[in-house]
Amino acid sequence: MPDNAGMQTLSRRQLLALVAITLIWGLNWPVMKLGVTCYPPLSFRTVSIWLSMPVMVASLWLLKTPFRVPRQQWGELLKIAVFNMMVWHGLMIVAVKSLSSGRAAILGYSMPIFSAMLGAWLFGAKLSNRAWAGVAAAGVGVTLLLWHEFMNLSGNPLAVGMALGSALSWALGIQLLRRTTLTVPTLTISFWMTLLTACSMTVLATLFERHLWAWPSTTTWGAVAYNAVLIFGCAQTLWLHLARYLTPVASTLSVMFIPVIGVFSGALWLGEILHWQDWAAVALMVLAIASVLLPARKT
Repeated sequence: MPDNAGMQTLSRRQLLALVAITLIWGLNWPVMKLGVTCYPPLSFRTVSIWLSMPVMVASLWLLKTPFRVPRQQWGELLKIAVFNMMVWHGLMIVAVKSLSSGRAAILGYSMPIFSAMLGAWLFGAKLSNRAWAGVAAAGVGVTLLLWHEFMNLSGNPLAVGMALGSALSWALGIQLLRRTTLTVPTLTISFWMTLLTACSMTVLATLFERHLWAWPSTTTWGAVAYNAVLIFGCAQTLWLHLARYLTPVASTLSVMFIPVIGVFSGALWLGEILHWQDWAAVALMVLAIASVLLPARKT
């Protein structure tokens, strides 16, 4: 088998979708940090998800996409929703409260590394040498970006564990989504996953944060609007479509630039300190992306 086996060249539309996802999700890390700084994190996520539902309903209606999911497929849909969204959003939004926005992004986007390894170890996926090189470059980049956080992270072991746990859950969810036997459109899957997550987050927010509820500030409302429209209403569906139809490496490593944007936008907006490791990691992230996006040589 040639060394480039298993790689996949992206179409122009897929590449544009990845660029949009990268920008929207990358900038969302400091946005989320602003949102949860003065507001309970689970409640912030709950409000954001519920306000995204009209956007998703309108999208389904305008595109004439069916809402119906066959009864026999609900079990699989629930399993995919748990790992892709419920655990990911629940754990990560709480972790963001205690970590810097940039470092939370880095921990969250260790997901592609977990995804590639889970695909190889649990599902027998065969990765080319170039794909493994991309995983290694991304891993080194994550390590460099965390370099100056090790001392600080020791004071937030629970938050770090929650962030890594959410990344692992998301990675497993991506693998399950790519192997799904669901016959409904991706937009339908995204709608029901989001609705199920909204219900679960409502329960968690009520149980743990009801005593903290108050009217959100203008800044919090701005962060909620960004998440409701751009994250859940747009980027999430684009991502699920790509994750469902592209190879695991192409659909995950190709968005490893998201934490880089998270780090530098956090530095610009929130005054988070950057070090030489941050700059070196940018080069490694670009290398990881190039290992996936650049067309393979024909042999």
